[in-house]
Amino acid sequence: MKVVHAEKLVKRFGNFTAVSGIDFSVQSGEIFGFLGPNGSGKTTTIRMMLGLLPPTEGKIKTLDVDVSQHAELIRPRVGYMSQKFSLYNDLTVIENLRFYGRAYGLKNLEFTERIEAALRMAGLTGRERQRTKDLSGGWRQRLALAAAILHRPELVILDEPTAGVDPVSRRAFWDLLYELVASEITVFVTTHYMDEAEHCQRLALLQRGEIIAKGTPEEIKQSMMRGQVLEITSDNPTLALAILREARDQGRLPLGEISMYGMLLHVVAPDVDKYKGALQDELAKAEIRTERLSVIEPSLEDVFIACMQ
Repeated sequence: MKVVHAEKLVKRFGNFTAVSGIDFSVQSGEIFGFLGPNGSGKTTTIRMMLGLLPPTEGKIKTLDVDVSQHAELIRPRVGYMSQKFSLYNDLTVIENLRFYGRAYGLKNLEFTERIEAALRMAGLTGRERQRTKDLSGGWRQRLALAAAILHRPELVILDEPTAGVDPVSRRAFWDLLYELVASEITVFVTTHYMDEAEHCQRLALLQRGEIIAKGTPEEIKQSMMRGQVLEITSDNPTLALAILREARDQGRLPLGEISMYGMLLHVVAPDVDKYKGALQDELAKAEIRTERLSVIEPSLEDVFIACMQ
């Protein structure tokens, strides 16, 4: 079943086109990732999915409902978590959940059971009386997710849910998303973190309002990566980056994208293995010692950077 289906979807604001003729679908029971830099059209697309913005052209259905005509029909069936934390900081954890439970129309035994289940799912049992403003970023995001699923939606839409959250909390948050999918809730998530994107069943990559790649992470790596990736370990990666980019720009080495990954360099080129010697020579001239040069499988981050050029 297609939980979301968009055809030739366009959104213009005056002379600016935020979304430009995109097609995608989200299948029931999957985690679908929507990736792109700031301004690529992710949030605008979400707002059209929810019926908060009418498309300029094209069609979009959410839960088999034409949301441009009948958005009110999907709202009881969808959970939404925005980029910005939207719960009440002066309320406690339990007070926030009770407020949202009543807003969703939950009553009596169902009201109590849903709140208890949400607390267990989010690992917030024992923190019920803690004020929301005193929670860490990771716990606040767990609370926001718990509030978004109180009414047991069929689809949860998460817009940059882990932005600014530490890596350990991000991993714990994603464990919660796997639990949601296991309980037959479909998850649509936007993210800037490529390690998170690797855990989505399917993805769409946006650039300037257009989808430039879609499929499983492996399908995107195979279809979109132009060349091999050479990983370089050196004693001065920052200078090495500048030297190799200069060699590329001046035509001495036929290289593609050259990027830093922590203290490592990734160099992309067709048959990049045969340029190892020339790369070492360029770096040696600048008195940079290379410790390792290895051709590796491209990560989704390698593909993402290559696609964004």
